[in-house]
Amino acid sequence: MTDQAQSLASEAPVLRQDSGTSAGKFPPPGEARFHGMNRVGLWTLYVKEVRRFLKVQTQTVWAPAITTLLFLVIFTVALGRSGREVLGVPFGSFVAPGLIMMGMMQNAFANSSFGLLVGKIQGTIVDYLMPPIASWELMLAIVAAAITRAVMVGAAVALAMWLYPGVTLSAEHPWAIAWFGLMGAMLLALVGLITSIWAEKFDHNAAITNFVIAPLTLLSGTFYVIDNLAPTFQTISRLNPFFYVISGFRYGFLGETDIASTDAAVWHAALGVLALNIVVAVITYRLLKSGWKLKS
Repeated sequence: MTDQAQSLASEAPVLRQDSGTSAGKFPPPGEARFHGMNRVGLWTLYVKEVRRFLKVQTQTVWAPAITTLLFLVIFTVALGRSGREVLGVPFGSFVAPGLIMMGMMQNAFANSSFGLLVGKIQGTIVDYLMPPIASWELMLAIVAAAITRAVMVGAAVALAMWLYPGVTLSAEHPWAIAWFGLMGAMLLALVGLITSIWAEKFDHNAAITNFVIAPLTLLSGTFYVIDNLAPTFQTISRLNPFFYVISGFRYGFLGETDIASTDAAVWHAALGVLALNIVVAVITYRLLKSGWKLKS
């Protein structure tokens, strides 16, 4: 027995050395370690989010398109009589791009603000937190799915407005349509994801939608040019990032904008929206990384 105990004692340092070597290869229990991109996990989560809204596409894609078209009908009938023109084009052609962008932004927010919130309420949030994907991959998948829905809604609205009498949609600057469309959808998708992290019930989500997103969207120059406003309200409008998104998107269709009288101002707005998206993306990533209101 004594010889056997001495033999085990002599082997103990070797076992500890092997254990230390293993610790260098594997992370401590409970500490995740990722190398590179989990493409399979990223793609799977993206497909899951897309399938979630496509299962009810009548409500998530076509209903918003019809609602936005009703806005066009109402405002063209109420304000577009007697051949009224804005920025040198008929009122219907002026307001159509703003309505398309408005529909895209609102639906991008609605999509990204839903997933994590429902997970927290139903107790299925673990389905987002347990898979071996990094926080930035989780953010990328949810935001990409929201942008996908926004693009689908925008295409449906554009098709409906293209068929509407008195509205002409021509791509004067395709780069502006693509850039401001994607940047606007990304901005609202990120804001929606932050809302989904913060909210604890559907009332919180609805409060942000009704008291933040809707007012900023409707007061962003969708139905008017800000030159018609008093100087104070013009200043307030220029502090609204939605104004630059919608005006830049309209510039892509009409070649005219009320941002400023030069094309350089549109490029400045494009870079400004990009910078804002980067800031909001960093904030969103930090929140996901910390697990705030998700893991506790």
